[in-house]
Amino acid sequence: MRTKQSLRAFLTVMLLLGCGSGSEQPEAKQDENTMKTARKAVVYQVFTRLFGNSNTTNKPWGTLEENGVGKFSDFTPEALAAIRGLGVTHIWYTGVLHHAMVTDYSAFGLPSDDPDVVKGRAGSPYAVKDYYNVNPDLATNVAARLEEFRALVDRTHQAGMKVLIDIVPNHVARRYDGQSTPAGLRPFGADDDTRVEYSPDNNFYYLPGQAFQVPNWREGYRPLGGEAHPGADGAFEENPARWTGNGSRLARPDMNDWYETVKVNYGVRPDGQIDFDTLPEVYRELDWRAHLEFWQGKKVPSSWSKFRDIALYWLEQGVDGFRYDMAEMVPVEFWSYLNAHIKARNPGAFLLAEVYNPSRYRDYIRKGKMDYLYDKVELYDSLKHIIKGYGWTDHIPVVQQGLADIEHHMLHFLENHDEQRIASPEFAGNAELARPAMVVSATLSTSPTLIYFGQEVGEPGAENAGFGKPSRTSIFDYVGVPNHQRWMNGGAFDGGALSPAEAELRDFYSRLLNFTIGSEALMGAYHDIHYYNKEHSPGYDHRVYSFVRWKGDDRLVVVSNFDMQRSYTLDLKVPEGVVEQWGLEAGSYPLQEMLYGRGTFRLEVVDGRGNIRLELAPLESVILHLIP
Repeated sequence: MRTKQSLRAFLTVMLLLGCGSGSEQPEAKQDENTMKTARKAVVYQVFTRLFGNSNTTNKPWGTLEENGVGKFSDFTPEALAAIRGLGVTHIWYTGVLHHAMVTDYSAFGLPSDDPDVVKGRAGSPYAVKDYYNVNPDLATNVAARLEEFRALVDRTHQAGMKVLIDIVPNHVARRYDGQSTPAGLRPFGADDDTRVEYSPDNNFYYLPGQAFQVPNWREGYRPLGGEAHPGADGAFEENPARWTGNGSRLARPDMNDWYETVKVNYGVRPDGQIDFDTLPEVYRELDWRAHLEFWQGKKVPSSWSKFRDIALYWLEQGVDGFRYDMAEMVPVEFWSYLNAHIKARNPGAFLLAEVYNPSRYRDYIRKGKMDYLYDKVELYDSLKHIIKGYGWTDHIPVVQQGLADIEHHMLHFLENHDEQRIASPEFAGNAELARPAMVVSATLSTSPTLIYFGQEVGEPGAENAGFGKPSRTSIFDYVGVPNHQRWMNGGAFDGGALSPAEAELRDFYSRLLNFTIGSEALMGAYHDIHYYNKEHSPGYDHRVYSFVRWKGDDRLVVVSNFDMQRSYTLDLKVPEGVVEQWGLEAGSYPLQEMLYGRGTFRLEVVDGRGNIRLELAPLESVILHLIP
């Protein structure tokens, strides 16, 4: 069943057809904030309810009791120390907020949700039903679940890492109750005028005179896999019906719509006109303080202030930043408003947005004051094509040049919860094939790097979990994650049950990521030497990629072989301009290999041009540091 992937495909097609706001030319000058970060950041995304689950049953559509579930308490000091040791600076705890689920916690005043409007049994983390509390599945003591989360935040900080959680601005669960909403605040929809389709003060859009109807199921799908359940009766009470999360205005949404959610109203009328102030263009160049001042005293739609209060609440709980789901479905002005308020409370907050339309990247960074956006459509897609064997490394410098002015803001990844696992047959079928891409992804720019838990041990996402299907580890079901479970090793979190190949892969990730967070050069300049070597280095071709990075006296040469079968023997050339930038005279300079400690290479400078003799095995990369 299609979910977010179908919408992303639509957005991509629209972009290729030239729809949307139009392409903006990259600015010539790098953003003045680009180099302020002292070192690169590494974000470890972990699906919280799966991380500590040691149950290996993996029955399709299995219950919590059958398939097990992880808890906040599974993130022990030992587990967190092991994650930190991987080279991680930030943990993104996915699925923390209380979302719709079929599991019954009515003994704690938390009744189960209707299976007809829940995806999976454990439920989608992006169908939030109470923004002021956490998922009861994750607590050892459900009554103290918020206290257990605060303790997890404290443990994470003590382990030397910062905490990110999701905010899902575009939609909420079909049945949002918000029962933990603090005194003096109101839940979403509590004060809506349901007699009208739209009002700027309504939190939702309505279809007056029409009652919601459960989608017509097809393609063999049935809630809970067809299991008899009193709630799976093909009915759900919602009258009048509301627009569905992906924008469907049908009282009976399609089964491929986001039928488990309702769309939040940000003051955008059904015809596209807006009921809020727009930011003058000059605010692209102004910081969050100016944005905060702009919004002072201005009336904003009700949903804006509700999400502001939610974000500030979680900052008070110790959270250090947020990942924003499908941010481009929400007006840019709202992000200016929200992010300015967040930065006023915590100037160092880490703000990451899921955006897939390259023509809007600069809007969300410059006007929306986002710190980071997904680099999915540009770098991720390019690297995936190369890994799968039909892409050329020639496209990497094209991507890098096109994003040069905002490269610091484009978060790099090869996996996350929406993407196929590298080791799945649908992607590469072998986690080893991504090694060179991982080196390039982590060292190409000053941007943060994200990895998804289990990626570092080659998790293939092969389980038929129920609503979730193989190739992506399910975010909808109770399921175990086998490769990751072997790393857990019964709670020792030492990798003791990994195969030799899995353990070696994790060692590779640890070496790479720890190098990146300690490298000064990776927060400095970039120069592509790929095309230069295609012209001047015999045997160099489109399965190899090379570039240089430097800051001050910290100078690197990075070379990766993407070919899984071929070895390369190269006289890698360093162009005259780089040699001049580095201030090198004629002579021989030692280079230390930083990834595997392969020993010392030599950079020979003759007539102003450098040469490095290299032998690269299949899928091998080298990171060469010029010894001062």
